[in-house]
Amino acid sequence: MKTRRYQVKKEVETILKHGHPWIFKSHLSSASSVFKSGDCLALMNAANEVLAYGIFEKDALIAIRIIKFGKTPPDAEWLKSKLKKCLLKRENIKNFTEGYRAIHGENDGFPGVVFDVYHKTGVLQTYVPSVDSIGRYLAKVLQKELQLETVIWKAPSRRKKPGVTRILYGSHPKVQWMREGKLKVAVDIGEGQKSGTFLDLRGLRKFLALQNLKGKRVLNLFSYTGTLGLAAEVAGASEIWNVDISKGALKFSETHHSLDKKKYRYVAADIFHWVESLPPFEKFDVIIVDPPSMASDAKQVPVALKAYAKIYRRVLPHLKHKGMMIVCCCTSRISRAKFTEVAKKSLSSTLPKMKSLPSEDDHPVGFPEGDYLKMFVFS
Repeated sequence: MKTRRYQVKKEVETILKHGHPWIFKSHLSSASSVFKSGDCLALMNAANEVLAYGIFEKDALIAIRIIKFGKTPPDAEWLKSKLKKCLLKRENIKNFTEGYRAIHGENDGFPGVVFDVYHKTGVLQTYVPSVDSIGRYLAKVLQKELQLETVIWKAPSRRKKPGVTRILYGSHPKVQWMREGKLKVAVDIGEGQKSGTFLDLRGLRKFLALQNLKGKRVLNLFSYTGTLGLAAEVAGASEIWNVDISKGALKFSETHHSLDKKKYRYVAADIFHWVESLPPFEKFDVIIVDPPSMASDAKQVPVALKAYAKIYRRVLPHLKHKGMMIVCCCTSRISRAKFTEVAKKSLSSTLPKMKSLPSEDDHPVGFPEGDYLKMFVFS
């Protein structure tokens, strides 16, 4: 990997010494104007010592994504070796499920690159153009290493110019099935949210599937394709309401994620308005509130926190005595401490017990912004 040298400011040197994988545009000097997106930069201090290597992105808030700390430059063999170490950490998960995240971006040391595995299909996502070539190389290695039949490259929705989904290897399976503990999960490959479904919610599905929900009523808000509802059904729930704004997601849920369709009710609605019209007599033993990310930048955080608190207040009267309420937050813009504060303030007077569900091994947290998913159970 050809590199160019760049002397960083003192504040950037401090950031690198703390092991943070991002250098923001505001931290760069005017000397960076000569670089183009995709350049690999050897980042040096004033004494000309190389501190790290990073990939440059010209027109982005995050200007440099660190790919390797230390003096030795990265190369293809180093990338392959690092990738194999990631896969070793997934071995225990593979005993439980056929769906897992092989590469978790910066948290695994591969900035801007995500690779999800769904049985025999792999889905690559690259979040900025500058890491496209690295992502494609890693996808090629993973296809051979994991003997995948299909590899698809899907640009994330938050990428400035997403482009089209491309088939890198094999043919496109519209729906891929995978085993996940007691569940059989369908994935809308390349078309669904993220890479096809929410692998990061596996810990919550696992938790729900292990509960004794025999005869219980479950309200699953922001249900998407209904995998949490399926987990509740497997746990014995007698009635499950899946509520989501997407009619397509609800149809997918009805088609693929209901063992007994008589137990389900599907509601297509704007949930923030729908909960206000829910009749007072409708009570549930379990309520799940897992809204999409509502804060893509710092300015939106206060509004998102108010929205969380508002919907908790609205649905709490619909929870039965000794019921359980599950709340999630999926944005790194909202810190764990702040989300905990809002959730406790809204719920703990009625539901004093709070349990935090940990992230799974294929979703490690390597730096503060990497701690994006928070899942709390109140009872």
